[in-house]
Amino acid sequence: MTTPASQNPLKHLHLSDVRGLARLTTQATAGVTQIVEGVHRSVWDAMGLSGPEEPGRTRGVTGLVYRSVRGVTHLVGGGLDATLAGLHHLLNASEKTRPGTPQRAAALAAINGVVGDHLISSRNPLAISMSLRYQGEALDWRAPPSMPGATGKALVLIHGLCMSDLQWRTARDGHVVDHGQALASALGYTPVYLRYNSGRHISQNGRELSDHLERLVTHWPAPLEELTVVAHSMGGLLIRSAVHYGREAGMAWPARLKAIVFLGAPHHGAPLERIGNRVDVLLAATPYTAPFAKIGHIRSAGVTDLRYGHLLNEDWRGQNRFQRKPDDRQIVPLPEDVACYTVAATTASSRGLLADRVIGDGLVPLRSALGQHKDPRRTLAFPPSSQWIAYRTSHMALLS
Repeated sequence: MTTPASQNPLKHLHLSDVRGLARLTTQATAGVTQIVEGVHRSVWDAMGLSGPEEPGRTRGVTGLVYRSVRGVTHLVGGGLDATLAGLHHLLNASEKTRPGTPQRAAALAAINGVVGDHLISSRNPLAISMSLRYQGEALDWRAPPSMPGATGKALVLIHGLCMSDLQWRTARDGHVVDHGQALASALGYTPVYLRYNSGRHISQNGRELSDHLERLVTHWPAPLEELTVVAHSMGGLLIRSAVHYGREAGMAWPARLKAIVFLGAPHHGAPLERIGNRVDVLLAATPYTAPFAKIGHIRSAGVTDLRYGHLLNEDWRGQNRFQRKPDDRQIVPLPEDVACYTVAATTASSRGLLADRVIGDGLVPLRSALGQHKDPRRTLAFPPSSQWIAYRTSHMALLS
């Protein structure tokens, strides 16, 4: 039976996406083979049977089978990649003119959030490049776009983990609402949306965002009176990191920054990543389960940064990000001379110990979103009048 076009997810893919997915499939097959062989070796070791010196490997016929699986996987994957690369070269011009769809953008954003750092290191075409976007198109300041409606008030909207700039458009009362356009109509802003690979370290994205904002301020087509940022989830950590690096480099844009509105930002981390870290430690505790710890290690640097809310390179550089360790990140206060507002959510109907520390909005605890911490040095100084809590509201519902 032919799948109706409207229900066929493949129609949203470009050839470069298929090539990237094929690479990921090849790497996943090799990874699963390594895990299975590791378990096999652990059983041998427990029985007192010797194996090769290389940890996680088997010998004899068993070792030959695993080597064969890896060899065939590499051969097939390499051949498929070469074939798709040739086709992509032939069809490159037509792909560039083919418009992307919201479904494709959402799928790529999710993949990048989970394994975005691996996509970059393996040069996978699925990796997203950071861009500021206006009316659906990436801004290229080398060839400044026509922005006849640009005002002196620029609004930058920054999405969260595994999301894209198109997800600022949400449904409300049966209608699609674009929050950037709504603020443009109500307050005279010109909205610009950030798209980025949320699987990279937050500090890496923060430094690159700072460079993009410097170019935005330099080339803005109208006299720029103010710059305002609305950031959801991880996006809140991203803009704090960018301000730090922008001021450290003596850039001009931080002086234009008037206000930041944080929506459910995990300023002090999220418990799901801390649970994931504990699972890593437990799996590594016995030789039988240690090979399975590699499954948890596929999660991206952006995800592990959410354990405590890492903002700077010093928070992770030179460390094993999967090891369990205390919260020793650098202290980064809210930027001075910038009006900072935080909106937190809880699925509970009222505040309480359980709602604040555990439930929160389903992903981010209330105290983390409000910037509160048991160490006074780490507490973010949001004035009471600059805090607002949405009850019976989930993390994603903050967008609508």
